[in-house]
Amino acid sequence: MTDFTGLGAGETWGFNQSYLGPTLRLSSRASTQARIENTLPEEISVHWHGMLIPGHADGGPHQTIDSGATWAPELNVMQPPATLWYHSHVHRETGKQVQKGLAGVLHVTDGQDDAKGLPSEYGIDDLTLVLQDRRFDRRGRIDYGLSMPDQMMGFMGNVMLVNGQMGTHGVVPRGIVRLRLLNGSNARIYPLTFADRRVMHLIATDSGYLDRPVAIESLVIAPGERYEVLVDFSRGEAGTLMSAASPNQMMGGAGADFAVLPFAVDGTLPARIAKIPSELGGDLPAGKSSSVDRRKITLDMPMGMGMMMRGLNDRFGINGRAFDMRRIDLSITKGSTEIWEVSSSMMMHPFHVHGVRFQVLTENGRKPSIQNTGWKDTVLVNGRAEILINFDLAADRGSPFMYHCHILEHEDGGMMGQFTVT
Repeated sequence: MTDFTGLGAGETWGFNQSYLGPTLRLSSRASTQARIENTLPEEISVHWHGMLIPGHADGGPHQTIDSGATWAPELNVMQPPATLWYHSHVHRETGKQVQKGLAGVLHVTDGQDDAKGLPSEYGIDDLTLVLQDRRFDRRGRIDYGLSMPDQMMGFMGNVMLVNGQMGTHGVVPRGIVRLRLLNGSNARIYPLTFADRRVMHLIATDSGYLDRPVAIESLVIAPGERYEVLVDFSRGEAGTLMSAASPNQMMGGAGADFAVLPFAVDGTLPARIAKIPSELGGDLPAGKSSSVDRRKITLDMPMGMGMMMRGLNDRFGINGRAFDMRRIDLSITKGSTEIWEVSSSMMMHPFHVHGVRFQVLTENGRKPSIQNTGWKDTVLVNGRAEILINFDLAADRGSPFMYHCHILEHEDGGMMGQFTVT
């Protein structure tokens, strides 16, 4: 049994601690009983982002946990190894609650990493990095006072946190190191590179391993996405993971590059892995399916200053309609396959679908980028993306699945829909 509780501490919230939550390691192809006791003064939920489980256990806006109440879902984990996460998902409160700290990481594992030649020593050569930007006021408190630009573009902070810490650095052995990267920010997109342009090897996307490592120099990670990369520190040279300005910042993304996390090499740590493995054993998406239903999904922004000045709750939308808890937007047949053409307006939007993993078929009519060739549950849409989805898990009217922009201020403002699978 996994038992963890939401605790409040000053200006931050967390699971079993004052900010964020523990990394939970779950066995692939096994069941785990979770238990969440809400000791906070308002309702929360716990959404298992990326987990392939039925709607009644998904933890979306329909499965809120009242203050003082307990929720104990069974998590029947029937999916390949992957880095997932969990976070609160209360409608109109998600941005605030995640910003306060209600999020954590999940590792789904099959115990075969050593056999594959992958770094697997947690905190030594296998590092989980939660990337977040936060805004602090003059008294050093986390501030979530949303301005109109914050609501329109999404909340951007002025301080970089990694695993809830500022001004820290990573300590790694002199060998191959695995970085599990999670963008847990409300809205900031991180175009990542190393300062010395050292090569990273991409080994996993949101929903599992690739078939083999792919060498890359840069990686764009949007809110909700996870990527795993291997980095070579065998020469003993320190390195710094850098980010360019978020492309969704106002004025065309103007801004200087900044350090996300410096790394220092400690030669006393055991260097278990000395080379990049050639095979990973992951299964890549099989390709475009013929004769399947197609849907158009448009991610809609409010237009005009008059609409903006009236407030942005329910001003964002999907296919021209703001989210409504009482309305089922799509009714999908269990076992079916569909192609969704997702279009963004005005800016980039990370698009997430609950209860599935999907294949990115095209981006703006072209083959997907290298980082989107594996299994995904969240994709950054910059214009238009086609995604191929298999719907294998049930979700009824009482506990439907969500699809939404993962800029949390957009999601809270109505850029979300819901669907049943029956």
